[in-house]
Amino acid sequence: MRIISGKHKGKRIQAPNKLPVRPTTDMAKEALFNILNNQYYFSEVTVLDLFCGIGSISLEFASRGTTTITAVDAHYGCVGFVKNTAKELEAPIETIKSDVYSYLEKAAGKYDIIFADPPYDFSEAEFLRIATLVFEHKLLSDDGVLIIEHAKHTSLEAGINYAHSRKYGSSVFSFFNHNTVNETEE
Repeated sequence: MRIISGKHKGKRIQAPNKLPVRPTTDMAKEALFNILNNQYYFSEVTVLDLFCGIGSISLEFASRGTTTITAVDAHYGCVGFVKNTAKELEAPIETIKSDVYSYLEKAAGKYDIIFADPPYDFSEAEFLRIATLVFEHKLLSDDGVLIIEHAKHTSLEAGINYAHSRKYGSSVFSFFNHNTVNETEE
């Protein structure tokens, strides 16, 4: 995994083999950040990275100037790896070891960008529960976006506030926001 842009552009991050992760591919991550770069000033957003794994998304945001990043994962080794890497790179990432669903039930505050990269073998209901909890607990700012990464054989169009999806190789990013009526009418 490498950091694509910003302060740590080109930096390669190698996770230990023992961690149960499937990092977002560089191609997909670059495409995602090109989309987000046209909508947000990274230095002004708050980010929640769910199922953070080795922190690929969190580290990319930090490299691009985001100063409020929360990374959540249930795996002790993943959280420790992200915490150590963030410290090494002086990245402002708060790490939390928690089951993502439990975290979403108790979380307070609002985020501008919420990114979730759960295991691809989750059921559609498990994926959609993420969106439901985010919107039920009002965790997304008014102009914010929830992005859920999943495999191409999964469809999340039935989810609350689903806006659209973008496919990159075998990965798909499904976008959810408060303004879905306007986006789907176009």
